[in-house]
Amino acid sequence: MTPRTVLEALTRSPLGFLRTAWPWRALGHLLSGGVFATLTYLGVAGLLTASFGTLAEVLCAAAVLVFAAALAGPLERRRLTLVDRGDAGARPGPRGGPLAAGYGAVSVLAVGWADLAVALVSLGIPGFLLLTPLQPTASAWQGVAGPVAGALLLPVAAYPIGVWAGVRAAVTRAVLFPQDRELREVVRSRARLVDAFETERRRIERDLHDGAQQRLVALTVKLGLASLDLPPDSAAAKEVGEAHALAKEALTELRELIRGIHPQILTERGVPAAVRDIAGRCPVPADLDLELPGRLPAAVEQTAYFVTAEALTNIARHSGAGRCRVTARCHDGVLRLDIEDDGSGCADPARGTGLTGLADRIAAADGRMFLSSPPGGPTLLRAELPCGRPSAS
Repeated sequence: MTPRTVLEALTRSPLGFLRTAWPWRALGHLLSGGVFATLTYLGVAGLLTASFGTLAEVLCAAAVLVFAAALAGPLERRRLTLVDRGDAGARPGPRGGPLAAGYGAVSVLAVGWADLAVALVSLGIPGFLLLTPLQPTASAWQGVAGPVAGALLLPVAAYPIGVWAGVRAAVTRAVLFPQDRELREVVRSRARLVDAFETERRRIERDLHDGAQQRLVALTVKLGLASLDLPPDSAAAKEVGEAHALAKEALTELRELIRGIHPQILTERGVPAAVRDIAGRCPVPADLDLELPGRLPAAVEQTAYFVTAEALTNIARHSGAGRCRVTARCHDGVLRLDIEDDGSGCADPARGTGLTGLADRIAAADGRMFLSSPPGGPTLLRAELPCGRPSAS
């Protein structure tokens, strides 16, 4: 899963952070505020030192400050997108009014100096060392050691810049998007409801497996034994044989129902075996490419299984595909599940094909769903689920 904030990118992979665009985005975030504040105060200082009258100077300087303060709020929201891409679908609109305007003015015009200072100090120290050979008082060993030390410290500068930009973004988000806390609680409550639903599902599956299924098995056996004690051509033998066949059909349907509620193979052998099982029963031939290093958390395995089952059901019912493919990979603590088909495309959640339910199930697991289905196909459904570090199977 792609990091949504600079702090998330930094904490998830500190070394990999340097290979991403996040350090540059964080630097742009700090410089945009610092440069805006610098230009504003240079303009004010220039007007105050002009020679067209004290009152006019003060009025012009005040007008520049008011104009800059009016621009500061929109600029702060724009700057936030550099280091916090967030989730546009889940985040409410920014808070408006005097509070937002005042925060933008303070953030850009006052704290902007701190942004600029962090950027300049972080880059200035390695920059100064890199330029050591150009200093006339530098000795020979300083001319060699300085650039080496500067080159080693230059990547390190990305970390204080990223941390400061992330902290500033977190404060901005808390002030301008105050409903984020409520949204997080909604997400948590939804996850608790899903957990409760899965627990109840498991209880029903266990009761059916240990109760009704066992009674049907016993009934099938008794009917089979009873048919052996009756004359083959008698009416009673015929009735018992039909009852025996109906009992076996009911047992088969009950087993399918239990498998749909919670497949035993998923609990015992994990996602790859369970996906092979449902793919083998899919009317559309499925190619499988499942490479998982071990068992995943139970909630992730359940979500992955039911997403795959629903997607394959949709393919069989609606796509007109001749072949499909299921791919599963686990990388950096994220399970990426791709279900592709060569059908007619135009998959639309509004058509009642179960896509909305899939998106809700994935979101409840703190994951994301992507769908590409142009007219004429192919269709690609991708689910990304955070899964931590897989355990050994």
